[in-house]
Order: sequence, then C-alpha cells, then structure tokens
Amino acid sequence: MSLSNVFGIAGSAMNAQTIRLNTTASNLANAESVSSSLDETYRARKPVFAVQQTDPLAEPDNEAGIAAGRGVQVLGIVESEAELRQEYNPAHPMADEQGFVYYPNVNVVEEMADMISASRSFQINTEIMNTAKQMLQQTIRLGQQ
Repeated sequence: MSLSNVFGIAGSAMNAQTIRLNTTASNLANAESVSSSLDETYRARKPVFAVQQTDPLAEPDNEAGIAAGRGVQVLGIVESEAELRQEYNPAHPMADEQGFVYYPNVNVVEEMADMISASRSFQINTEIMNTAKQMLQQTIRLGQQ
C-alpha cells in the first residue's frame, strides 16, 4: 500500500463525517418542530456507511489476501423508524381534529453524542493526513541530502 493512499482513505472518512454532521444538524434543528399529521412529521435521519469497495482485480496487500487500506463510502441516508411523539394539546394551532400534535422522533442526547463523535473522527482523520504529509516531506528531504 502506498503512503499516498492514506490521503484518499482519510479524505473519504472526512467526507463521511461531514455528511454525518449535516444530518445531525438537521435532526437537531427539527427536534421541536410540530406537525398536525403523522405523515408530515419530521423523522430523524442517519447516514449509512460501508467499506469502500476496491478494484476486484487488484492484488491483495498481504499474504492473507486482505486489502489493508480501504476508505468509507456513504450508501445513503435513512429515516428512523422509531415512534413519533404524540401529545394531546387541543389548544395548539397545529392540533389535528382529535386535538393531537406530533413531534419528531429525534433524541437530542443521542444527536449530541453523534455530533461529538463525528467531530472527533473528523479531527483524527485531519491528524492522519498531517502525519502522512510530514512523512512524505521527510522522505523528500532524505532524497535531497
């Protein structure tokens, strides 16, 4: 595996964490939005990650046939199937005919934990890129001496 592969792997991870942070921001922004029907109510969203597939014809990186360096890809974003919150409040302007208003299935504590995790993962991958850059610079300096 080439040291230059590190940039692609870390870059794919940074892209994935950016998408994760965007969905978390959307979830938090809509956590207290109100709707008058189940169909119109915002549902929490989560990105789905998978191992980035490599070229099937490529040579394996070791004797076990396992590729050492693979990035991450975002397969898509899915909506949570968790129950929506339903509250009886006939005085609310968004109440339906039975007096209910509906709130999203966003768990704010879980979203904050996701936000911290995504941010930390992004920082770690930035450090990986910086370390790889320093190693390449040192290699170039060796050739100049």
